[in-house]
Amino acid sequence: MKAAWYEEAGAARAVLTVGEMPRPEPGPGEVLVRVHVSGVNPSDTKTRAGKGARANPWPRIVPHQDGAGVVEAVGPGVEPGRIGQRVWLYEAQLGRAFGTAAEYVALPAAQAVPLPENTSFEAGAALGVPALTAHRCVFGGGPVAGQVLLVTGGAGAVGFYAIQFAARAGARVVATVSSAAQAEAALAAGAVLAINRREEDVPARVASFCGDVEGRGIDRVIDVNFAANLPDVLRVLKRGGSIVTYASDAGLEPAIPFRQLLNLNARLDFVLVYTMGEEAHRAAIAATTEGLAHGTLRHRIGPRFPLARIAEAHEAVEAGGAPGKVLVMLA
Repeated sequence: MKAAWYEEAGAARAVLTVGEMPRPEPGPGEVLVRVHVSGVNPSDTKTRAGKGARANPWPRIVPHQDGAGVVEAVGPGVEPGRIGQRVWLYEAQLGRAFGTAAEYVALPAAQAVPLPENTSFEAGAALGVPALTAHRCVFGGGPVAGQVLLVTGGAGAVGFYAIQFAARAGARVVATVSSAAQAEAALAAGAVLAINRREEDVPARVASFCGDVEGRGIDRVIDVNFAANLPDVLRVLKRGGSIVTYASDAGLEPAIPFRQLLNLNARLDFVLVYTMGEEAHRAAIAATTEGLAHGTLRHRIGPRFPLARIAEAHEAVEAGGAPGKVLVMLA
């Protein structure tokens, strides 16, 4: 089968190789999926560059956690009726060497989730890490009906799904964006206000929208860059409010303003999809499945690359600013 892999950490063009390798066989409890589309996440590129949270112990790695395709074979203990099923994949390369950047991938059957006929393989490959992270960020602190949420990076992969989950659960969502096109996307997802952080004073716009005399109208913040955004977040967070963050590219060891957080009786939550508990995964998958079945879950699909140009796909993710999930096409 055709696959992409790397054998050492480094720049995409320096270490990624595309070639032939043996097709895997499904083990007990596994399915073999013919991958149609592979999704690229920032965590995939960071791991390839040697900047991931965990070291890779394998001599050869086929990257990517997310994807979509069709079940072609099943291992012992898996219902044969799953053969031929369209599926979306999540955490395919977690704890193993081979992910979805190949024509075939074998993975635990539970991580191949049925994909409705009304949903394209491109959309299926966009789910995975972003959708599961978004759901946990929204609901990890409890119900959000009647609350006002601030989603920073509202047009990003996680933020776009977070807006939808929150709005459909009865929250009013304010989103920050960095362009007019991103504002349009955030509003289409269900945000009631999109603030261009490059052109507007975010705390002032939030205060005006919420009508709070102190400018503190946000119950929960879902944040894409903790170190960079914390000063503004602390100006708009209600007393007793919460901040949940899933990334901090501006710095992995930011100073924590203890006194401010203490005075606000604030709560800090952190979400890493790869270490989320089983119940959190089940809840997120159920909500995603429901949204797909009803055709109400929107997706932002970015540039598509053939497998031969996987290095360019990684570079597009690393450059930032792609208008949706970067995909690698395999069928």
